[in-house]
Amino acid sequence: MKSKIIMEGITLAVNDVKRSIEYYKKLGFICEWNSAPHFALLRLKGSDSGTIGLLAWSEAKKDGAVQTTQKQKRAIHVELSTSNLDELYKKLIKRGVKFHIPPHDEPWEKSATAFDPDGYSVEFAEGRRGKKEKKK
Repeated sequence: MKSKIIMEGITLAVNDVKRSIEYYKKLGFICEWNSAPHFALLRLKGSDSGTIGLLAWSEAKKDGAVQTTQKQKRAIHVELSTSNLDELYKKLIKRGVKFHIPPHDEPWEKSATAFDPDGYSVEFAEGRRGKKEKKK
């Protein structure tokens, strides 16, 4: 039997696990495992998608991690897709999510970007990432 690799998720080192849980809940995530203040595991509600782990910096430092700068965090993107970005944008604005870049077209997709409480980029794309429907 061939081995296969499955992308399960990503873990972000955060300053305040509880604060980050609340932020990601606004985006539609549920907390599947809550060991705050040390760790939490989140997944999009109603999906079988990968997870986002939220690891307190105090825990990350135990394994030798060093604090990242705000500029470094901006280079790390949590990437999410939706079928209607404009509708989602309005919904998230009402929930108090602040966007750095509103919905706009790129050659490869329509996207918008917010920053989570620790400064990580949360990017929303319309359709599957990199699969922008070509206009006829």
